[in-house]
Amino acid sequence: MKKLASACALAFAAVLSTSAAADELSVICSNEQDWCDLMAGAFEEKTGIDVSMVRKSTGETLAQVRAEAGNPKIDVWWGGTGDPHLIAASENLTQPSGADTDELLGWAVNMYNISKGRTVGIHAGALGIAYNSELLAAKEIAPPACWRDLADPRFEGEIQVANPNSSGTAYTELATFVQLFGEDDAFKLLAEIGNNVNSYTKSGSAPSKAAARGETGISIGFMHDMVKLAKAGFPLKIVSPCEGTGYEVGGVSIIEGARNLDGAKKWVEFVLSAEAQSRGPEVGVYNVPSNSNATVPPESPALESIKLIDYDFATYGASDTRERLLSRWDAEVKPSRN
Repeated sequence: MKKLASACALAFAAVLSTSAAADELSVICSNEQDWCDLMAGAFEEKTGIDVSMVRKSTGETLAQVRAEAGNPKIDVWWGGTGDPHLIAASENLTQPSGADTDELLGWAVNMYNISKGRTVGIHAGALGIAYNSELLAAKEIAPPACWRDLADPRFEGEIQVANPNSSGTAYTELATFVQLFGEDDAFKLLAEIGNNVNSYTKSGSAPSKAAARGETGISIGFMHDMVKLAKAGFPLKIVSPCEGTGYEVGGVSIIEGARNLDGAKKWVEFVLSAEAQSRGPEVGVYNVPSNSNATVPPESPALESIKLIDYDFATYGASDTRERLLSRWDAEVKPSRN
């Protein structure tokens, strides 16, 4: 009888544990850690739903979502560039969220339509170049104005950029170059720039942080991340490349098979709200929010004043395109730094 009672108690505890896990919302955040933490806390306060959140880059998250297909450990994926979100949607790794898009700007709704409701835009940000003005001045190196400038030998060992296999930021750069210059010329230029690269990082925001600290002279990344560092007092100057540049539309997606579907839908509703999106400046987030009623920080790069390309999200958010470009990058670009 004691053994039976013990077994029943263990079974009951397991049920309680499973129920608690189901009530908790599991989120992977591909935004900056401060922004992840602020939104998790604000969501818990507003809804009473406990959030278990982990910060990972978009490439890492896509790999995890693929690996866990059929038995997902996460409910919702928030943030990071839209291309991997679109890829997850095309592979049926995410599910329609039923998001209300009435207040959202056109580029956010476009993501929703392309993915058949499986992802939706939360913010936008343009790609750019940053340089440490004090470091380049001390070395008497003229700063860059264009993408092609980065291939100049004067920048040997001075450039840091992320790896597109792990970083959505770097994949946006890769796709931007292909759209700007044509594929063959883009890879030739990327290989030439690679000769000047001192490090390929895992995270897309890491290079600009390194440039701000004077650990590298130049970085490639999103301008809103650079604004945060410049506003903090670092000697970082931001360049909108003369040839034009690409941009990201960050996404939020509910994972197919999410254990806490109701909580995931509430998360999507919350992060799309003007209330939530207006809080970015509290933690130095200066991207452009997707809700038309959200407050746009005055420090945010004005997208209308930047020479933006007509970024083809449908093509470069497709699995076969991404895999082919990454394979070519591994073969032709990454070895050039060795």
